[in-house]
Amino acid sequence: MGTGERINEAVLRLIRNALRERADPARAAGMQAYMKSSEPALGVRVPEVRKVVASAVAAAPFTSPEQLRATVLELWRTAGFREERYAAIDLTGGRLVAGDLQMLPVYEEIIRSGAWWDFADGVSGRLCGLLQAHRPEMSAVLRSWSRDTDFWIRRASITAQLKAKDATDAALLAEVIEANLADPEFFIRKAIGWALREYAKTAPAWVAAFVAAHASRMSPLTRREALRRIGQESPA
Repeated sequence: MGTGERINEAVLRLIRNALRERADPARAAGMQAYMKSSEPALGVRVPEVRKVVASAVAAAPFTSPEQLRATVLELWRTAGFREERYAAIDLTGGRLVAGDLQMLPVYEEIIRSGAWWDFADGVSGRLCGLLQAHRPEMSAVLRSWSRDTDFWIRRASITAQLKAKDATDAALLAEVIEANLADPEFFIRKAIGWALREYAKTAPAWVAAFVAAHASRMSPLTRREALRRIGQESPA
């Protein structure tokens, strides 16, 4: 690696040490059962993970976007505990890489290799930021992702605009949802309902019309979630 890509070893050390110091075996067992995962946990709450990351970065700041990306991937790939992966995702919120399209392969690796809802959803806000900063490029990516063989990638295409509010590209949202309406996978059906419910806060009439137009293809779960905030649930 070149100098700009050298891993920030101090940040890794600080994060790993701080997380282990806060380990709670009893809570870890509960967390692992809740996540239905074989991946070990330390039992550190998410807000504490965020504090640990912020403290580590303040103590040993990154010198370049390349160094941040390399450090994120190192922490993600070598994580021995779930909280270390949460920390890797938190690191991607750094100002150095805000709106940086070169982060897209990092997010894609997190989604594909993490292969669970907390990891996929953990980067949905980052994808939203990239979409706002690079709309043509990211719109094409999300359209492609909506038809990917990996349903976690497809879920990410659906949830990528959760935080967009009035900046939501409704046509893009409709397209990625329509590509997945026939999927029986729970996490896809839930994601569609979630995305529509969030957009209903901004455009309730659009969501109501969309659900009405696609009601015969939507699962009851999706309809319930989509219409929860606008009180127009269609019959199952």
